Amino acid sequence: MKGQPGTTVKPDLVADPVGPTLFKTSVPTTVGAVAIILFYLADTWFVSQLGTNELAALGFTFPATILLTYLGVGLAIGTSATVARAIGAKDHNKSAEITFAAILLGFGVGLLLIIPALASINTVFTLMGATPETLVLIRQFVSVWYLGIPLFMVQFAGTAVMRAVGNSKLQGKLMMLSAAVNAILDPIFIFGFGPVPAFGIQGAAIATVITWVLANIFIWYYLSVKEQLFKFIWPGLQKLLKDWAQLLQITIPAAIANMITPLATGVLTATMAKYGAEAVAAFGVVMRIEALVMIVVLGMSMSLPPFISQNFGAHAFGRVREGLKMSLKFVMGLQLVLYVVVALAAPLIARIFSDEIAVQEIIIVILRILPASYAFQGMVILSASSFNALHAPRNALITSLLRFFIFYVPLALIGASIADISGMFIGAAIGNLLSGLLITWWILRYVHSLEFRNTFTSS
Repeated sequence: MKGQPGTTVKPDLVADPVGPTLFKTSVPTTVGAVAIILFYLADTWFVSQLGTNELAALGFTFPATILLTYLGVGLAIGTSATVARAIGAKDHNKSAEITFAAILLGFGVGLLLIIPALASINTVFTLMGATPETLVLIRQFVSVWYLGIPLFMVQFAGTAVMRAVGNSKLQGKLMMLSAAVNAILDPIFIFGFGPVPAFGIQGAAIATVITWVLANIFIWYYLSVKEQLFKFIWPGLQKLLKDWAQLLQITIPAAIANMITPLATGVLTATMAKYGAEAVAAFGVVMRIEALVMIVVLGMSMSLPPFISQNFGAHAFGRVREGLKMSLKFVMGLQLVLYVVVALAAPLIARIFSDEIAVQEIIIVILRILPASYAFQGMVILSASSFNALHAPRNALITSLLRFFIFYVPLALIGASIADISGMFIGAAIGNLLSGLLITWWILRYVHSLEFRNTFTSS
């Protein structure tokens, strides 16, 4: 398939072979996802050099920052789906209209969130179990981080448009560059360099916000100049509200489904707080390691939906089923292999992130239990993203609710009451297993029903 001069050749999602097509689209998105995780890991490693209290404070902030991350992911899902649909219909004006609406929505929502986020710092983190001393460190970090929320949201909307136009390679490069810039700025602002004073844990937030500013500048330039999609032209309130309504039909259920993850993490963090700052610090590290181990799944959860959506629109349900099954099998095999690697490397990982024996021991315990269930967790993630791609966001929301509040959290809490930290994560792992089996059966049955109805109506 030939592109225009100066453009990247894009795979035909409804005609090219399923396996190679999924591979070509998954690699760039996975690279971008790796960059996002490296971004968080850089903050974690540099802050860990300050001490256990600072690392524990960063662990407390993880549910809050990841909550906003998943809100951005919801916006990205809605943006990608609506812009890609307009591009598929060869309606450039509509694509530009939706792009403007998505970026304005992200920036506006981000602005609205700053004040309540700042005002709730004491209440939220005290409820999570933070001590007064830890709360001081938490406030230093999030008081700066929260100011960048509008830029954070725009970044999600902008990179989603990049994927929608088929330039996932550029999105991956941008995310990798952002991670590199953040890693360079972190030590400068955390420990000080030349005229720059040492800001401590607050320096990690300052580095992050500066990186977002630079990423936003590039996104605005690329979308407005290179793609001619982002135009600073007011479309009129009525048209804007209509575009927002179209975006929110998918964005709201997807965002809610994604935000359930950090809410559940918050519950487990509060439970870990009962075992001391070392336990919270260890859990914070494991959550970041989990994100890295699940990186390919995250990349596939961004690349699989466009494939499914285009074939869904083309009524090529056989390709939908084939692509979904292929992806689920790949995730199962990959995550089981990665579990063996993580379990063996657990002591090394623990030493990298903490010098304290107590923290290391807890990290090792968790890494030798919970990752055993990541294969099934990955199946849930792909199933949820597939439901969104099939324009069934309610099913994706139900998927997340089932996993976290019927299986994962209840079984983790039951396990904690029986065998403390080890029991907690044995219960969480069993929750991932049961929810993965149930939800995989559901998505496959759902695709089969769509295929059957299409065959029946077309005959």
